[in-house]
Amino acid sequence: MTEKMFNAGKIINTHGIKGEVKVLRITDFEERFSPGNVLYLEKGDGQQLELKIAAHRIHKGYDLIRFVGYETINDVERFKGDYLKITEKQLTELDENEFYYHEIIGCDVYTVNDEKIGVINEILSPGANDVWVVKREYGKEVLIPYIEDVVKQVDISANKVVIEPMEGLLD
Repeated sequence: MTEKMFNAGKIINTHGIKGEVKVLRITDFEERFSPGNVLYLEKGDGQQLELKIAAHRIHKGYDLIRFVGYETINDVERFKGDYLKITEKQLTELDENEFYYHEIIGCDVYTVNDEKIGVINEILSPGANDVWVVKREYGKEVLIPYIEDVVKQVDISANKVVIEPMEGLLD
């Protein structure tokens, strides 16, 4: 499969003896884990295994998933540490002013005065809004809150973000 793949979760452990895995979610879309949906498990050697979800529940802040045909802990033990992925075709349509992380990371950041600040190299999700980490050519990183007052324009096709820095943001 040469299609582009995106992380939806990471299997961090098994749960019980009936083939459930404990998943750390890396997606905003809970429906990714609905029974009947397909995820792809990517092994360290690049091999991909297609897995159909048999059951899903949330327990203590983690997603617990069971896959069709994997009925015991022995069947899923080897999945620990592996990522669950989706294909590009499985991506959900987003609303206006919503973006996938992979669309934002790598964008050049400019001020409204067309001064280049740097390139977005990471996105943090600490709370109410995302924070975009901008790597400067020189100096320390800049943390840009993804809020209307600061982010004025996002042009994915041009790989460009325009911001109006708040006082002290670029210091």
